[in-house]
Amino acid sequence: MAEVEKTAVVPRLRFPEFIGQKLREVPLSDVTTESTMRNGDAPPVGAVMGVSKVAGIVPMEERIVASDISRYKVVKKDWFAYNPMRLNIGSIARWRGDADILVSPDYVVFQCHDKPDAGIIPSYLDHFRQSGAWDAFVGEGGDGGVRVRIYYKDLARFELALPKRAEQQKIADCLSSLDELIAAQGRKVEALKTYKRGLMQQFFPREGETYPRLRFPEFRDTPKWKSRELGSMTSKVGSGITPLGGDKNYKTQGRPFVRSQNVGWGELFLNDVAYIDEETHCSFDATEIQENDVLLNITGASIGRSAVADSRIVGGNVNQHVCIIRVKAHELNPILLNQFLISEYGQTQIDGFQAGGNRQGLNFAQIRSFEIPIPPSELEQQRVAACLSSLDIRIVGEVGKLKALTAHKKCLMQQLFPSLEEA
Repeated sequence: MAEVEKTAVVPRLRFPEFIGQKLREVPLSDVTTESTMRNGDAPPVGAVMGVSKVAGIVPMEERIVASDISRYKVVKKDWFAYNPMRLNIGSIARWRGDADILVSPDYVVFQCHDKPDAGIIPSYLDHFRQSGAWDAFVGEGGDGGVRVRIYYKDLARFELALPKRAEQQKIADCLSSLDELIAAQGRKVEALKTYKRGLMQQFFPREGETYPRLRFPEFRDTPKWKSRELGSMTSKVGSGITPLGGDKNYKTQGRPFVRSQNVGWGELFLNDVAYIDEETHCSFDATEIQENDVLLNITGASIGRSAVADSRIVGGNVNQHVCIIRVKAHELNPILLNQFLISEYGQTQIDGFQAGGNRQGLNFAQIRSFEIPIPPSELEQQRVAACLSSLDIRIVGEVGKLKALTAHKKCLMQQLFPSLEEA
């Protein structure tokens, strides 16, 4: 019987100058070597580090560093380290600093071979380890089960299709430049969020004060702000219930049914919003959402998050974990209320009702007793609310750009790194 011809392994996306070049199929052991160099085998190295799946190589807390670090392993620039235990599988990171560091003796440390035609560039492997093929390998054992731990001898069996070094470098440079864009966009988002937090601290009077630190010019000579109980400015404070049978009654369409996971810090997350049918809705008529209702999470880990209801969920309902706060027209701007609730001052009041600092739950009486600082005119309320809302819109837009860049990189990686399994 004639031998079946092996399918060529090529990326779905390739730089023009490399089209047609063959890739080498090699185990990781051919291009990397484990290192067992100990701190006692070399001049002492200062920093003791650990590996985080999100943050990469980070300083270890002093309390969990052993008093004797002579057995700690040395990690040099462009070497890789990871904890082989199950909870940290996938937490493999490359050290980019110039000075050597130390990691726990339980860690696995390995380095890349530096060969002109047969090696692997550390930055290429650094990007490749974030690919789907890598995740699939480190996440499953040979029998299809979840790995309990993964040592270098296990990792060394990983088969990869490797281009020549020139193509490796081009791919690494491309993805690294995209990482820089993503990092810059992330910093922009954080800067906007920090700026907004600073504005909120100045727009609302501090405890015991009646004037904010920052005021629009046309209101600087107007009377002081007053503090009023929230209950006196609302027509409704109440939550809903979950239908009998729970999520078995949820539909793919119908009336939106808002749960705590749909309420964020000033925004609604509706990708996974549930729906209920008309009959169930009619039995919950007292919890029907109206436009500009302020929705406040009142139980669980997300307590204190709030957002303003918009046209997407008007006519829907909330469950027992979400409270509807409906303000009286011309007394309190709902957007201003929402901004206050998610501010440092609002969260301080919410925390004040939690026994021992544990955020467990709020009742309606406590919510009605919130002290809300109010400007003397409705117009000033609108100006402050509009300013903060415009910043929210800007932040959402920049977060969207960040997500788009991240998705673009993920798509590129799927096409730039070939998969032997696909072949």
